Amino acid sequence: MLVDMPLEQLYRYQGCSPRPQDFDRYWEESLAELDATKPNISLTPSREFSAPGAECLDLYFTGVGGARVYAKLLRPVVRRTSAPAVLMFHGYHSNSGRWHDKLCYVNAGFTIAALDCRGQYGKSEDNLQNLGTTVQGHIIRGLDDPDPKKLLYRYNYLDTVQLARIVMDLDGVDPDRVGVFGWSQGGGLTYACAALEPRVNRAISIFPFLSDFRRVWNMDLAKGAYQELTNYLRWRDPLHEHEDEFFNRLGYIDIQNLAPRIKCKFQMFTGLMDTTCPPSSQFAAYNKVASADKQVKIWYDYCHEELAHSNDMIYMNMMEML
Repeated sequence: MLVDMPLEQLYRYQGCSPRPQDFDRYWEESLAELDATKPNISLTPSREFSAPGAECLDLYFTGVGGARVYAKLLRPVVRRTSAPAVLMFHGYHSNSGRWHDKLCYVNAGFTIAALDCRGQYGKSEDNLQNLGTTVQGHIIRGLDDPDPKKLLYRYNYLDTVQLARIVMDLDGVDPDRVGVFGWSQGGGLTYACAALEPRVNRAISIFPFLSDFRRVWNMDLAKGAYQELTNYLRWRDPLHEHEDEFFNRLGYIDIQNLAPRIKCKFQMFTGLMDTTCPPSSQFAAYNKVASADKQVKIWYDYCHEELAHSNDMIYMNMMEML
């Protein structure tokens, strides 16, 4: 392992990025705003895809701020009275993915929903109006606005909660048996959903993005997915006169600050050679998860890539809810 701390230090690392003093109030007020948002749900058969024994549905709902948000939703045609469900979150700049790779869950009796993040390569709307730069990146979207609630990722995190609530309310879904998982950005959204919707039964976060921003910067790894951190400071604050303010504002969307709210069964998958989301940034969040049932699965020789057998392991974990 060459890119970060020794493993024994990773298990002790608590992060170096700040937590805003009003962090808890920020998220309680955000959840109250979500409570007051009528989802105006639309659920219609997909025109793109069909499969025997499965309902393949386009789900639209209204998120905080009025944006129409999209998710693929699949469920068995013949449903049990009460069955589990899973939510799936995608990587940065991507979308909810292919229909067919979700059918294994439908065949097992699950409902599965896969979210499109606002303004990325899916069908969700980005209607955010904020002051400041919108160049190259969603981490910094809203960073210059006087109102920290204009951070785009706040809306994405709340969308995961709204989706969870919608799925939990569906006929045939047991709200106490809903699991969540995702990769990279989706791993960060997994943290957010499990932290902000306490009914989530279990969560699996695969090499999570959006954690311990200052650590990524200090390691000179603000490249690739984190390139916007470098660009922002170079273009907006080249003398770093406002560096502390910059990282403090990002603390509102830093998943390590949400992690103490997580009480469900929790797993994190990570590769120790990851230079996109360095392991220490991931452990900064994992070490703060408050669950009594948590575990890390480590791929010693892997980086930010498909981890061997991980999809099978996710599936078998979710099957425990049957």
